[in-house]
Amino acid sequence: MKHLTIPEWIAHFLAADPPRSKSLVMTVFGDAVSPHGGSVWLGSLIELAAPFGISDRLVRTSVFRLAQEGWLAAARDGRRSAYTIAPSALARFEHANRRIYLPLDGHWDGSWTLLLAGASPLGAAERTRLRKELAWEGYAQLAPGVLGHPAGSAEVLDEVLTRLALHGQAPVCSVRDLPGTAGRPLRELVGECWDLAPVIASYLHFADVFGPLLALLRRGCGALSPQQAFVVRTLLVHAYRRVQLHDPMLPMELLPAPWPGAQAYELAREIYRATFALAEQHVMEVLRREDPDAPQADASFYDRFGGLE
Repeated sequence: MKHLTIPEWIAHFLAADPPRSKSLVMTVFGDAVSPHGGSVWLGSLIELAAPFGISDRLVRTSVFRLAQEGWLAAARDGRRSAYTIAPSALARFEHANRRIYLPLDGHWDGSWTLLLAGASPLGAAERTRLRKELAWEGYAQLAPGVLGHPAGSAEVLDEVLTRLALHGQAPVCSVRDLPGTAGRPLRELVGECWDLAPVIASYLHFADVFGPLLALLRRGCGALSPQQAFVVRTLLVHAYRRVQLHDPMLPMELLPAPWPGAQAYELAREIYRATFALAEQHVMEVLRREDPDAPQADASFYDRFGGLE
């Protein structure tokens, strides 16, 4: 693959691992639409998805299902439809963006966040839903009825409990090892409660696929068009987000070194920085074909990956 041009790399990637339409639409909304006001006309979304081999029929089906699932909200203006990130889903989009774009935080104060589902009046169905939602946030079952994470965000945990209508139902606490006791260190639970092998393999695969692309960008192997830059940026975020969904995001102090997730982040940052400006040209051109007043990316967009130059 090292002898490919960038357009050939794109074609090779799309042939080997074509993105699913609904998942790609979510990536486009999170990466390209949300900085521009969070709303897009259906025709513009269809145009943005076309270079990935996603037909207009698949886009229409995807946004319909995402609206049914509460991710998007639809609005009509005559015969045209626009889709916006649903207010109830904004917190989840923002949380996903923080996971993707914020620099990895190497500081850990030694505390763990525990949710005591066993000491609550929750029914079996409620416990199952809660366990599933917290698993996506990296929580593991440390003991029967005890879900824990060594770097749990109070804000994210509160959002999950509120969204599931479980606010105030289960005790939540912050704990740490008690000095001067013969207790077992909490950090030893990591190897038992989290299987990091698939996560490591996914990060290494990500590096194998996108490392050659970065080399091509550095060598300037063929001038990128704005549309090609948008495709590269979107495929990058789509693949990186897919790996991160299965990463429990444990503190660096509890992870094996060198941690391939840190290397994957640096790789993603370099490729994103190399393509974002040209990609934005394509996004604005497409958005303003249907909406001449479509806003430029907001200020927070330029904070991604530690700052875009």
